[in-house]
Amino acid sequence: MVRTYSRREFLNRYSKMLTFLAPSLALGGITPFAHGASRRISSLQADPFTLGVASGDPTPDAVILWSRLDREVLKEAGHEDQAIQVDYEISESSNFQQIARSGSVVASPELGHSVHADIRGLDSDTTYFYRWHVGDATSQAGRTKTAPRASANKQEFRLAFASCQQYDHGYFTAYQHMAEENFDLIVHLGDYIYEKSWGSNLIRKHEGPEIQTLQDYRNRYITYKSDPDIKAAHASAPWVVTWDDHEVDNNYAAALAEDDQTPDQLLRRRVNAYQAWYEFMPIRLPVGRQGPDMPIFRRLRFGNLMEMYVLDTRQYRDNQACGDGRKVSCQEHKDPSRTVLGQAQKKWLLDGLKTADATWNVFAQQIMMSGLRGVNEEGEQLWPMDLWDGYPNERQQILDYLDFVSTPNPIVLTGDIHSNWAADLTLNFDQVNSKVVGSEYIGTSISSGGDGQDLTQYGENLLSNNPHVKFYNANRGYVATTLTPTLWKADYKVVPYITRKGAPINVRKTFVTEVGKPGVQEG
Repeated sequence: MVRTYSRREFLNRYSKMLTFLAPSLALGGITPFAHGASRRISSLQADPFTLGVASGDPTPDAVILWSRLDREVLKEAGHEDQAIQVDYEISESSNFQQIARSGSVVASPELGHSVHADIRGLDSDTTYFYRWHVGDATSQAGRTKTAPRASANKQEFRLAFASCQQYDHGYFTAYQHMAEENFDLIVHLGDYIYEKSWGSNLIRKHEGPEIQTLQDYRNRYITYKSDPDIKAAHASAPWVVTWDDHEVDNNYAAALAEDDQTPDQLLRRRVNAYQAWYEFMPIRLPVGRQGPDMPIFRRLRFGNLMEMYVLDTRQYRDNQACGDGRKVSCQEHKDPSRTVLGQAQKKWLLDGLKTADATWNVFAQQIMMSGLRGVNEEGEQLWPMDLWDGYPNERQQILDYLDFVSTPNPIVLTGDIHSNWAADLTLNFDQVNSKVVGSEYIGTSISSGGDGQDLTQYGENLLSNNPHVKFYNANRGYVATTLTPTLWKADYKVVPYITRKGAPINVRKTFVTEVGKPGVQEG
């Protein structure tokens, strides 16, 4: 049973809890550097880089490099409680004959022996290869790429986006195919892990029940990042990551849990979940991290071709209205003050859009922004309360603003829903032929939902009730995207099965958006 609070009651409780809990919760806060001496290891008996390598958040002169030392390997060598010095090398060649950058960072037990190296002074729009060393062990090599300079006239950029990879629903075969494409960028839109097992047709096994503690979350990430296909995808290109609900608790909203956990219990759980997420993701340390809060919304520029606004639609939102699920609108749902972004993030977003000058202005976010309404047996309209449909007034503010300031070519990238969609963003989703102000490309899951299928009755019904939605498919896969100064091209790539290994991949459908012509068209 979801706990419900009035907006005033929730804000009062939340602010008081943060004030009360901050001193104790801050003990679980993230520090980028270990304190005290670190140890240089001479040799290890086994490979400490079992979780592979990754890179992320590229800028024109910098990129984050990531890895994590295997605790069991450190334990066997008697180093599990020590801060360990880890070396890195970066080269423009895959054979590392000429080293562009090298240095050391500390893998501390406080951060689970993860390492984040923020490498600066690199050349823009350049492919680099990197690897890690500890003792006599060397990691696999990873490939990364810096962003073009903000003013660069970039003629082509290739990215893939994906989300939702429940480990026990099947294999991450789509990542194997993604890794082979050597994208300029991979964008992950959330639900990287699942906090518990959902469904009954389980192919692989999560260890333990629903996770709560820091070690629980660490163990869950270890399970996921041990998969060879996701390791290959991480090593193939830099990633930009955000989160959704399953990194903490299904359908949580700010400090409100799905089940009967109290807000203070969920905040303590957030401390654990957020720290583990940071430990395992190739992301810069968020500014302002304290206790259960972690501001991860940020903006990344890729030449004059693209500016990306990475959003967080989970941490700051009001509780889902009307008891959550697909519901007839109620008074709470109509409250104009309801927010999914929170005031600070919304102001940051609108301020950025006011002066946007890239060819493509992209939202990397979690929940479907387009209207996706159904009808019940009584003919009443049903609203999915966890999606942007559940926060219609704030969505309208954003869409109206895109129109008002004439933001160049808005594109929304979305995950969460375990199916492929392509849709026009209109000023009125209930009005046929309403003005189109943007385009939304919604990608399916990597594995969540099992094998999937091409077209379901659910999808057919929603297509018939939402004429601004142009495409639906429920296979697994990812969206491969090519940007040019004149065209956004999205290939919906799907696999026929994930409950066994070895599935081929094919392009199910291609949609495009032309510069100056908002909306999606078949390509």
